[in-house]
Amino acid sequence: MNYLSYIPVFDHLARSEQERLSQASFIRKFRKNEILHNGSQDCTGLVLVLSGQLRVFTISEEGREITMYRLFERDLCLFSASCIIHSIQFDMTVSAEKDAEVLMIPSEAYKSVMEVSAPLANYTNEVMASRFSDVMWLIDQILWKSFDKRLAGFLLEEMDIEETDTLRITHEAIGNHLGNPREVVTRMLKYFVNENLISLSRGTIEIKDRGGLQKIAGK
Repeated sequence: MNYLSYIPVFDHLARSEQERLSQASFIRKFRKNEILHNGSQDCTGLVLVLSGQLRVFTISEEGREITMYRLFERDLCLFSASCIIHSIQFDMTVSAEKDAEVLMIPSEAYKSVMEVSAPLANYTNEVMASRFSDVMWLIDQILWKSFDKRLAGFLLEEMDIEETDTLRITHEAIGNHLGNPREVVTRMLKYFVNENLISLSRGTIEIKDRGGLQKIAGK
């Protein structure tokens, strides 16, 4: 199977352009927590997710992380090819949140096709606009939503992703996703426990009242 067909406009490319991308691309596997791309100086190439789950995040000068968005099957990561997307002026790190298999599309090959193919150029711009929309949504959340609302929304999102009411995630990992210290996360989780919304055990959060979390999150 040619996984490049996951790119919606692939069939609209000329045969020579399809062959250029197909011959250059290769599959790689990454273990959970392994880094795929590290900062704007690392021009990894474009990453097309075949299976698993990736996390795109940024790190402050103090070493605090915050998740910008996640990538799932058939998602394309452009931030890992910052050397060809000159509008990217900030560092992003991409890691495997779960064991993942991806198709690596070298930057040079993708750029050479994008420069002559209007369908691929338009698609790239659409993906970029969508990712920046995700980032702007995150900024809006940080600026205008209280932490209890953000945490409740995160727990609900995790339930949907993992398809379970029992989440195996540490307070530190939640803090890294939301950009808050572990101590802040722990205090708010204890508040949720007191409200009988969740229960806690080592490395595990059990959701007891989904409706209550939805009410806090405003969903």
